[in-house]
Amino acid sequence: MGFSIALIVFSLLMMMLVLMHKGKGGGLSDMFGGGMQSSVGGSSVAERNLDRITVVVGLLWFACIVALGLLMKLDS
Repeated sequence: MGFSIALIVFSLLMMMLVLMHKGKGGGLSDMFGGGMQSSVGGSSVAERNLDRITVVVGLLWFACIVALGLLMKLDS
């Protein structure tokens, strides 16, 4: 139960963090306005920190999926 709740939380965090990233040009981000210049854009330090946080949350998300898979396998 705890891993399921953690997976939901990490999934929501991943969605939020990915949507916060600046579009690098080309692709779907330009289609939805990601290509427009924004005055809200952060500095390079903020972008690097956002990248790091996204990677950490992604690894935790993956770990929750693996743990849930192992628990389901052991329960059956």
